Amino acid sequence: MLDVISITLPIFILISLGFASTSLGVTTPADVRALGAFVIRFALPALIFQSLSQRPFAEIVNAEYLVAYTVGSGVVFAVMFALARVSQPGGVAANAMSALGSSASNSGFIGYPVALMFLGPPASFALALNMITENVVIIPLALTLAESGRHAGKSLPQIFVHLVGQLVGNPMFIGMALGVAASLSGLKLLGPVGKSIDMLAMTSGALALFAVGGSLVGLKLGGVLQDVGRIVAGKLILHPVAILAASLIFAPRLDPNLRKAMLIFASAPMLSIYPLLGRQYGQEHVAAASLLVATALSFLTMSTLLLALSWLAAG
Repeated sequence: MLDVISITLPIFILISLGFASTSLGVTTPADVRALGAFVIRFALPALIFQSLSQRPFAEIVNAEYLVAYTVGSGVVFAVMFALARVSQPGGVAANAMSALGSSASNSGFIGYPVALMFLGPPASFALALNMITENVVIIPLALTLAESGRHAGKSLPQIFVHLVGQLVGNPMFIGMALGVAASLSGLKLLGPVGKSIDMLAMTSGALALFAVGGSLVGLKLGGVLQDVGRIVAGKLILHPVAILAASLIFAPRLDPNLRKAMLIFASAPMLSIYPLLGRQYGQEHVAAASLLVATALSFLTMSTLLLALSWLAAG
């Protein structure tokens, strides 16, 4: 138990430090946004590039992992979308945002630091694979459905093509593409360039956690507890369960460390940019409250998961 706490507690101490710093005015919301932008645009892309470029291409295309994580996340998205339609009659956009909150993890800012401390190097490879599912499948799916309510004159394929165009300019997608290209070519970045990328990659964990804490300042729960409860339960309970089931069905021979990484990432709270995505569709309040509750409760749920994984490994 102490070993597990020694992994999760530092993560949430850094989140608490970011929260306290912004609450006390030591850092401002603008500072937090700048840190988050740095992590998203530079540190995480460097980490993803580093992880992919240093592996053979055959190892990168881990079909079992990708299929299992995509199917598990897709099932959660579909279930939560259907539940939202029944209990939250706010239109397709609101339902899509609810489903997104339960099926897309904060892989880079919380899942990766926890997985890294628990598993070591396999965590960075799993992060890259998760980013493929989240940035290429789950987020575009949610935004395509949400945008369909705004652009009644356009077909879903047209909306999807527009979103794919935006995805291509995403720094993390660029990091993925360059990492795969480097892996295919066998290119090794040496000297100052390689060292610079390594330094950027190493900054991602602590800065990401601090930014998450700062972003939680000022979020409120009022009036949306039912919706928040459904989204948070879907994220912290249903998502890991679905990923475990999918991994056992579609990836029975998967490396045990990658299976553990998959579960750790699935147990993380939703994307830190979830409220920003929800704002476009009038769901900022629900999204922000869900992020606050899920981040707080994830200390317990992720610690419980790590404890269970430790017991299974010991047994």
